[in-house]
Amino acid sequence: MDPPNPKRPRHDPSVENPISYSLRIPPPFNQSNVDTTISSFLSLSDLPLFSSSPLSIACSFDRVLDKVITPSSTDDTSDRFLDRTLQLASLLHNSTKRCIRKRATAQNSVSWPLLPELTTKVFSMLDMKSLMQASVCCTMFNKCAMDRVCYSHIDLTTAAKNVDNGVVCIMIHRAGKELRSLKLGCVSSRSIFLLTRSCLAPLTFNHGGLLRSLHLYNLILMPGKSLCDVLSVCVNLADLKIIGFVSGDKLNPVEHLGSITRNCRLIEHLFLEHCGGADSATSSTVVEFVDNCPNLSSLTLLQFGVNDAMARTIIMGFRQLKYINLSGTYGINGSFLRDLGLSCRDSRLQTLLLCDCYYLKEREVLLFLNSLLAGEFKSIRHIDVSSKHGLVSDGGIATFEPKFPVEELKKQKPGLTFVAIFPAPSSSSSSSSGEVYSDDTSSSSRSSYYSYGDQEEEDDVNSI
Repeated sequence: MDPPNPKRPRHDPSVENPISYSLRIPPPFNQSNVDTTISSFLSLSDLPLFSSSPLSIACSFDRVLDKVITPSSTDDTSDRFLDRTLQLASLLHNSTKRCIRKRATAQNSVSWPLLPELTTKVFSMLDMKSLMQASVCCTMFNKCAMDRVCYSHIDLTTAAKNVDNGVVCIMIHRAGKELRSLKLGCVSSRSIFLLTRSCLAPLTFNHGGLLRSLHLYNLILMPGKSLCDVLSVCVNLADLKIIGFVSGDKLNPVEHLGSITRNCRLIEHLFLEHCGGADSATSSTVVEFVDNCPNLSSLTLLQFGVNDAMARTIIMGFRQLKYINLSGTYGINGSFLRDLGLSCRDSRLQTLLLCDCYYLKEREVLLFLNSLLAGEFKSIRHIDVSSKHGLVSDGGIATFEPKFPVEELKKQKPGLTFVAIFPAPSSSSSSSSGEVYSDDTSSSSRSSYYSYGDQEEEDDVNSI
């Protein structure tokens, strides 16, 4: 009998089935060994991938799997092995795709003509939808599109139906302290979109301190007081627009005015629409508003409970006011117009809109126009008293054919645009249902009085 050869290795079952052995007794983890093994596997580039030859890599995979998955192997062991194999294949596939993207990014960086800073600047000028599309083009674009500067001006109104709390929060967090303007909701329709209080919560975590513009369209916030919480941290807010806003707890919209007064003292442009309820602003609220917001230049209060005394306080109190829109206000009859010619000689007011004011009197408008002809209130450039309800005559009934000195205004005030469009008495019933009247003078269904000023002045009015 031959003596035992010490160099001869003992019989090791793992030689026949190394994979099954590794499943039973996992070897100690060594990153270098793992990297070497994977490198050796990937270096088999000289062998054919798919071939009937026994030397093809595909045949090698089949042989190894056949040795592991045998009739004698348990179902549990086979399932774990197959799952592990699929995971490894997936990891290799994903790593390969990442490597391809890195190579493409490197090539894009060389061929792309703009520096990363300029690319980021260009991306910051895109709308949100275009920015998201650019971010998925390649890794280089994605890196530039993730810069906070690209989210300084967030406008989610064009894709309102696809916007939820998560989307809003992600956008605000991406912007961080670079956030300057935020628009939410749907502008073109009266559809109501429900967002919970967490939607604007990031603004209260040091993201709203430098916010300059906030526009909310047809939103429901639950609960409604979250809006006041947001306004309390937006101390640099200069432009605020709230249209169709509905509070989850039926918060009085007038309280929004109070919150603005207390917190947003740098406000310059304010647009509020009272969306329901009969709550009225108080004189103290208006006085406080005038005292605390001296920079206001544009004010729109639609369907608010403002009376003539409050309107007089607003126009005379805001020295920078150039645009005011009090349309749809029930508490105004126009008596505040009497004092404007004498008390506001130095006023900067250029645009006055009193459309669809139910109790606006014909006589008050006439007296105001006469004061303009007398040379008072020289800054005014655009006036609109159109109403589907007509104007209240001296007899207390609605008149749809008021007597205004339109021809004299054309001659003496060529730079003034005066609009007074009313439905004809025979069609007043149809107009009350919401029909819109254009200023086409050929229409016989309504009366219209107007005077056109310079087109440039009119364009300026429409742009406010």
